[in-house]
Amino acid sequence: MPASKTTRTPPPATPVAHPAGEWAGEQLCRRLKHLRAERGWSLDTLANASGVSRSMLSQIERNQANPTLAVAFRIARAFGMSLGEFVETPGAMSSIVVIRANDRAYHYRSDQDCQIRTLSPLNLEKDVEFYEVQLKEGGALRSAPHFAGTREFLTVQSGRVRVQSAEDAEDLERGDSVSYRADVPHAIINIGKGEALVSLVDIYR
Repeated sequence: MPASKTTRTPPPATPVAHPAGEWAGEQLCRRLKHLRAERGWSLDTLANASGVSRSMLSQIERNQANPTLAVAFRIARAFGMSLGEFVETPGAMSSIVVIRANDRAYHYRSDQDCQIRTLSPLNLEKDVEFYEVQLKEGGALRSAPHFAGTREFLTVQSGRVRVQSAEDAEDLERGDSVSYRADVPHAIINIGKGEALVSLVDIYR
């Protein structure tokens, strides 16, 4: 993705079973096999070019793992493609793209304090990205500055949070919305009791 949501490295792809015919499974593994065969690359060659382990590439090709956005981006870059070009299979996709709640490919981060799920289709090149952020009690999402001009738009679905942007801060409750600069250090902090759930939109300029 164009800008990291946190200063932490996204977790590696997690093996996930998908129904036959689902885009994130069969179509992606066929796409990867086709591109590698087209170039005459071995798994080791692609692993060296992409920085993705040979075993992970093999699992993706055999539809035994679903790559995270970060992994898919590294593979696309190795092929000299944009992420959209890599995942696009002409004529193979429905006009309706569904992101299932339990699809771990869209879970950008998941730890004891914070869970981030992207709500944007992985195969689209975009200047706008949508996320769902769940913060445990006392949890915080602290982010380094994104690209110049980036703004974030946040709506609190449940709980109470504090949004910080550089030296400014605002406390928000359920139903409140806020926009703020994200090209400076910024944070979303759960200041309430129990979990907090927010919708987050990043706009890159």
